[in-house]
Amino acid sequence: MFVLELTYTVPLDRIDARLPDHVDWLNRHYADGTFLASGRKVPRDGGIILAVGEDRAAIEALVRTDPFAVEGLAAYTVTEFLATVVAPVLEPHRQQLPG
Repeated sequence: MFVLELTYTVPLDRIDARLPDHVDWLNRHYADGTFLASGRKVPRDGGIILAVGEDRAAIEALVRTDPFAVEGLAAYTVTEFLATVVAPVLEPHRQQLPG
């Protein structure tokens, strides 16, 4: 599982202008099962996405397709973690520790 943290690198008016494209991108990846949750950070200087994927390389390639990243409007930090304890709704995504 991955935590994707976006940090805006431009003023909010430029973010807002591309927000519909970013939301379309989010919706595509909710539909394919990659994204589990997302939202704005408080204060509004970026956002967070909770994602699942095959591996870190695939997730890093995916975030490079976000319109915010393509246009240099936001920088991403990708943090991988093992979701060993989850709410019942996330049970299909529960992971085991190695070994």
